[in-house]
Amino acid sequence: MTYAKRLQALMLGLAVTAAGVPAWAADTATGTYTAATGGTGGPTAGELNLQPPATQIAAQVYDLHNWMMAVCLVIFIAVFGVMFYSIFKHRKSLGHKPATFHESTAVEVAWTIVPFLIVIGMALPATRTVVGMKDTSNADITIKVTGMQWKWGYDYLKGEGEGISFLSNMSTPRAQIGSPGFQPTEARGDNYLMEVDNEVVVPVHRKIRLITTANDVIHSWSIPAFAVKQDAIPGFVRDAWFKSEHTGIFRGYCSELCGKEHAFMPIVVRVVTDDEYKVWVDTKKKEMAALADDPSKTWTIDELKAKGEKVYNTNCVACHQANGRGTPGMFAALDGSEVVNGPKAEQINVLLHGKKSGKYPTEMPGWKQLSDTDIAAVITYTRNSWTNKAAENIVQPAEIVAARK
Repeated sequence: MTYAKRLQALMLGLAVTAAGVPAWAADTATGTYTAATGGTGGPTAGELNLQPPATQIAAQVYDLHNWMMAVCLVIFIAVFGVMFYSIFKHRKSLGHKPATFHESTAVEVAWTIVPFLIVIGMALPATRTVVGMKDTSNADITIKVTGMQWKWGYDYLKGEGEGISFLSNMSTPRAQIGSPGFQPTEARGDNYLMEVDNEVVVPVHRKIRLITTANDVIHSWSIPAFAVKQDAIPGFVRDAWFKSEHTGIFRGYCSELCGKEHAFMPIVVRVVTDDEYKVWVDTKKKEMAALADDPSKTWTIDELKAKGEKVYNTNCVACHQANGRGTPGMFAALDGSEVVNGPKAEQINVLLHGKKSGKYPTEMPGWKQLSDTDIAAVITYTRNSWTNKAAENIVQPAEIVAARK
């Protein structure tokens, strides 16, 4: 009877605790997103706990983390407390003799049921949170996220802002990073390795669905403050969601080892008010319209080379290097390449569809997301740079349009 009463009390306590976790999470999420991140929106030096949660799900994860730690701490203290007490109080030097019994039904029942109840008390709130994390229905805005070596591509598919598309590259200057054999020449900024040229902008209090994929290797889109970490896998589509309770800047990173520039794939999400988001959408669409070149325009070789150099430095230099010599054993050299110096149709095909020759561990991904003019320009640039002197030394955007069909 005594054991039964104790078990009933324990079950009641666990049930109350499990039911209370979502309530704690709700209280946490409705608070103010403080300057605990040092105002950067990302990790801080010497941080000992999770980042302050900015979504309801992140608040639940935060409280689950604390709840699990508390349970583990109680178990640790109880088990080792009993063990050390028994060793100290019942040691042989005090004249104690070992017990002669071999089994105890009460003990067997207790150490089977109690751990089971503990597991249930931990699993119930965790299961509710996991199910909530997977519910991507009824999203206000849907964004496709494409991981690539080593940047992110974003396409706003549904909701306000539909049609917006851009690439997001790390904007930390190389002078702050340095390179093998060369020390950085500039002091590192507050957002070192966690700043980008194009931020993801979303409205506050709106459900944002993310569809993730990749065009080369496995990447992972992660924002700790949102409790979002979703792998981006070539050939597969995965999804996740978040709904920020606060405006501000939130920083994350690719959290899947994806190659030598893995450290240079930051993620920055700017959460704004509805009015600010409308202004951003209007501005972004005007920018895209202004940058959309007429593919029927005939460019001079000098114009294409100048534009192509910018495209190359933004998208290609990480693998093929500024001198076009690639990385031995890793990435192909463009300087002296048979493809670059050969018929231009082959190079156009490689840029659009990618290529896996088997000579290198990483395949060349396709770059269909670039505009027709950008692809024509970068091909023209590579065919007229370094030691390359291709016979077919110029590609017009109209040729890329034809090749896409």
